[in-house]
Amino acid sequence: MARVVITGAGTINALGRDVASTQAAMAEGVCGISALNMRDVDRLSVTIGGQIHSYNEADHFNRQQIALYDRFTQFTLLAAREAIAQSGLIFTGELADQAGVILGTSGGGLTTQDENYRTVYEDGKNRVHPFIVPKLMNNAATAHVSMEHNLRGPSFTVATACASSNHAMGQAFTMIRGGSAKAMITGGSEAMLCFGGIKAWEGLRVMSKDGCRPFCATRNGMVQGEGAGVFVFEEFEHAKARDAEILAEVIGFSMSSDASDIVMPSKAGAARAIAGALRDAQIDRSEVGYINAHGTGTAANDKTECAAVAEVFGPHADQLMMSSTKSMHGHLIGGTGAVELLACLMALREGVIAPTINYQETDPECAFDVVPNVARDAKVDVALSNAFAFGGLNAVIALRRAP
Repeated sequence: MARVVITGAGTINALGRDVASTQAAMAEGVCGISALNMRDVDRLSVTIGGQIHSYNEADHFNRQQIALYDRFTQFTLLAAREAIAQSGLIFTGELADQAGVILGTSGGGLTTQDENYRTVYEDGKNRVHPFIVPKLMNNAATAHVSMEHNLRGPSFTVATACASSNHAMGQAFTMIRGGSAKAMITGGSEAMLCFGGIKAWEGLRVMSKDGCRPFCATRNGMVQGEGAGVFVFEEFEHAKARDAEILAEVIGFSMSSDASDIVMPSKAGAARAIAGALRDAQIDRSEVGYINAHGTGTAANDKTECAAVAEVFGPHADQLMMSSTKSMHGHLIGGTGAVELLACLMALREGVIAPTINYQETDPECAFDVVPNVARDAKVDVALSNAFAFGGLNAVIALRRAP
């Protein structure tokens, strides 16, 4: 099987408009969660989020494009441009046919949907823009990235709630490893910080009104975020032949299904996915130095994830560093695994472990080294990124320091 490496990365999120600023904010423990600025915010009980403030779509796209691009598509295109530019790849000829796009999202064009429900139900209008369907469909971002960069190979969208990005990246990895593609644009995005999106999450009663504190005894829920993370996955020999800069190697991927409950996570299901990623990567658990946890800040997720990690890693769990960057940028739902992979790249390339900020008090059931509040310098050879979704759908990716 072919080896797979990452040769480009791009992002836009509450911490930064590119990878450099995002990783710098992670290293400094910056909190990107703030008061929401949107219509009818006074009708919400949750009024904070990892929102990208002062974003002006007209700075990046023309009127015709804006008519076609929902906010989640815009974020994806911006992140993809950064990633592809860094990779140095130009998709023409045979390479264009051997390169595709696999992206994750949960809500897709939810902002467009929300706005047009208002138009029809609240404003009483009987007509909407003719491009509403292609603007809100979940595969819109994938399609537009494909068109903008001439990517003519295998392309599709994955929607598995909070594991969408990890599932998408895992599929991209599998395709290159198996020989179906030479390069894949992959990652995910979400723009669910609209009135309807937040109101729906409020109904679940898992949201915090004052901040995200993963693994902390005083935690009281998750906080939503928005943005995108996009990467160029490339076949190693192809990257080596053109002397490309390699950010990290993707060495393993695993997914599992709890098959038990639509919202409550399962230790067994999470543990199977983590253990499966180690097997797929053909590494011993002692080689893992850092885990970017799913770490939502809810009691159910945090305790279950910690129990699963303890089961898989046994005595080595005491040597692990495991942090949740959701404490800084919020939970990007379908896009969260993609943005969080940037913390894994930072750990592997820079030797800087992103902290779990807002940490106040140890929870005995989450008594791991969660890198509380302050980033840490440490050499890491292998990192894992966990994602566990509603519906019991789990996806774990393993990365190794660049060869």
